[in-house]
Amino acid sequence: MTSFGLSAAAAMEIVYVYVKKRSEFGKQCNFSDRQAELNIDISPNPELAALYVERNPVDTGIQCSASMSEHEANTERFEMESCGVNHVEGGWPKDVNPQELEQTIRFRKKVEKDENYINASCSWARIMEHCIKQNNAIDIYEEYFDDEEAVEVTEEAPSAKTINVFRDPQEIKRTATHLSWHPDGNKKLAVAYSSLKFQRAPMGMSHDSYIWDLENPNRPEIALKPSSPLVTLEYNPKDSHVLLGGCYNGQIDLLGYPKGSLVAELSTIEFSHRDPVYGTIWLQSKTGTECFSASTDGQVMWWDIRKISEPTEVVIMDISRKEQLENALGAISLEFESTLPTKFMVGTEQGIVISCNRKAKTPAEKIVCTFYGHHGPIYALQRNPFYPKNFLTVGDWTARIWSEDSRESSIMWTRYHMAYLSDGAWSPVRPAVFFTTKMDGTLDIWDLVFKQCDPALSLKVCDDPLFCLRVQDTGCLIACGSELGTTTLLEVSSSLSTLQRNEKNIASSIFERETRREKILEARNREMRLKEKGKAEGKEDDQKEEEAALDLDELVGKAEEEFFKSSSRS
Repeated sequence: MTSFGLSAAAAMEIVYVYVKKRSEFGKQCNFSDRQAELNIDISPNPELAALYVERNPVDTGIQCSASMSEHEANTERFEMESCGVNHVEGGWPKDVNPQELEQTIRFRKKVEKDENYINASCSWARIMEHCIKQNNAIDIYEEYFDDEEAVEVTEEAPSAKTINVFRDPQEIKRTATHLSWHPDGNKKLAVAYSSLKFQRAPMGMSHDSYIWDLENPNRPEIALKPSSPLVTLEYNPKDSHVLLGGCYNGQIDLLGYPKGSLVAELSTIEFSHRDPVYGTIWLQSKTGTECFSASTDGQVMWWDIRKISEPTEVVIMDISRKEQLENALGAISLEFESTLPTKFMVGTEQGIVISCNRKAKTPAEKIVCTFYGHHGPIYALQRNPFYPKNFLTVGDWTARIWSEDSRESSIMWTRYHMAYLSDGAWSPVRPAVFFTTKMDGTLDIWDLVFKQCDPALSLKVCDDPLFCLRVQDTGCLIACGSELGTTTLLEVSSSLSTLQRNEKNIASSIFERETRREKILEARNREMRLKEKGKAEGKEDDQKEEEAALDLDELVGKAEEEFFKSSSRS
């Protein structure tokens, strides 16, 4: 028997003995040098060589192009499940119950009196003191050239990549008509599904809309079950458990998914809209209970969710200011800026943007002004988050940027695209960047600082027509909804989601320059119209004088004839 021992002098002596029999060690290896040996020698055989026949010439076929092969693989979808972990407090001796406060205090006092604890704490304190002195002596995060201007560096090219795809789980596919990000953390996405084909909705179509978790695209986290298909859906910014839905039948649904995904409140049908509700927005009020909605029936209604049965106020979109519902323009999009609490804007089916004043005393004063520019419905209307005086509209084949100081024409616009535009939005972090979707499944990202004639990035998201889009508050993620209910989540590069140096000043100068240019053109057109009007009035006066002269000559001639006739008779 042989044994080996290892010991260390510390708080206590540690000894471990390894035991093994000598017979289990195996045979000892003895190596020695010796001369090389020849084990076998095979000499050539001439008879075998005579059996081989030389082949001459030899024909071989070759290809100039590289040989390629095609393989297909069908991978299984990765499914994720959420599991909880319960952490409990540990490290206590068996005789100490961590739930008992007195026992834990008694044990702590006992440990603190131990000499080993005091020595260990003192040694650790000396190490920590040394590190603190190092940090105080040298600031490793100090900016030595903070006052110097940054050197221009080559930025990465604009790009975007698909992160997740959320598909409508129903067999009968519906259009993803509206998207809304969760206000707390933006980790969830609410999608409204409905069919906007009038009287052509298939039988058995589901009314459900869903809330998706961004990390689990396999199945929705929560199903919302409204009484009618939802056309629009918005999270309450002050209470993320409450959503405001606009229904296809014109009603307003107040959805609260902690209550079993059922409709919490529902507006009465006689006080609701007569057409589908295409726009809903929460107001920035103290209570967080006020909102308003718009529909193609020509009405904009204000609601208080504490009494959702009927609206608190109704504004009719009649630009003749006669408050007649039969003359009202159908509302498609809404815009409300919290910094301008009395103003709101409405995009109509007729391509007109109506600016309204909610606090006006008379109904005629509620419609402040109108902006004409599109040939069809305005599907998107949004103010610039940095410069609220400028706003974006998307309709027909173009996207246009407007200024409230120039009402006769937009200050900037895109070229006419081959495909119809369906939605658009500003970037929440960059004042010169906005996004548009088209009916050919393309997402266009425009950067006015980079170039203004063409999009900075054009991305083919899917083969289906894109219907809506929504940008996350951080500007990194974009959600696009298609006509077949597929919602694609994209992540843009940092160059498109990070505020560039002096971008605010550059964007402001661009908007102001274009506004001044449009004002000059408007003044010039006004002068030309006045001149043409003056010329037309001058021509009319000349014609009237000529006609009057002709009439006078005719009267004189008639009088002379009558005089001569009477004189000849006499």
